[in-house]
Amino acid sequence: MPELPEVEVVRRGIDKWVSGRTIETTKVLHSRAVRNHIAGSKDFIKRLNGRTVTSVNRRGKFMWLSLDDDHALVTHLGMSGQVLVQPLDADPEKHLRVRCTFTDNGRAMHFVDQRTFGGMAIEEMVDDVAGRLIPESVQHIALDPLDEYFDPETFISGIRKKNTQVKRAILDQTLISGIGNIYADEALWRSKIHWATPTQRLTRTQAATLLKHATEVMTQALSQGGTSFDALYVNVNGESGYFSQELNAYGREDEPCDRCGSIIVREAFANRSSFRCPRCQRKPRTN
Repeated sequence: MPELPEVEVVRRGIDKWVSGRTIETTKVLHSRAVRNHIAGSKDFIKRLNGRTVTSVNRRGKFMWLSLDDDHALVTHLGMSGQVLVQPLDADPEKHLRVRCTFTDNGRAMHFVDQRTFGGMAIEEMVDDVAGRLIPESVQHIALDPLDEYFDPETFISGIRKKNTQVKRAILDQTLISGIGNIYADEALWRSKIHWATPTQRLTRTQAATLLKHATEVMTQALSQGGTSFDALYVNVNGESGYFSQELNAYGREDEPCDRCGSIIVREAFANRSSFRCPRCQRKPRTN
């Protein structure tokens, strides 16, 4: 799943190419791509045509295009979703699901999704805690570390009050948003914390260090276009990110730890995998 850096790369691209433009035509080529728009494809098209995109915004992994009628086009990339901005005469992609053209006859916006796990929907906007307009479905999502209103102290006290494993906590989008499996493993490696450490055992210093490293690794990934493991993770121009070359833990099973030389191990975690250094990130005591 794309995480904060990958979604932010896409957001910046859409904002550059689409903000300020008015949608002329919308085509839904696969109804599943707008399944979360309860009123259906025809209403989705009617509600978009003639609307101007005022800005493109994100919270954690959640992205939306703000429209000039206090509604938003919420876009979930899912496992394989892509938003591409392409010339009008470009050959149609095999897995094109939604296509929007604009009144200026410039580049079109395409939502492409091979597995159709992602999708688009139009939602009403509501005020968040900072008085900013956000889609209704985003109300329960916590601020992410790159948000100007993010409060580190709220996160530090919040994670230490939880009764769970530390990795489960930082994947909880109601506590802190934007972190997924990749950057959780990377932040834990940098912090020398085992993923199963009970949150109640974290000191304030450890929680602050973990937050610092999570923020740093996502900022670094963002500067390199995010992490791409295959052709499904691309920006709006179809280009892959290259932060995968900088990963220290995730996906590096049987490779030496860049810090101590021990062999990185892969362990089962919530139907997924966790990667860690057995020397730098020792298992927590059970007593």
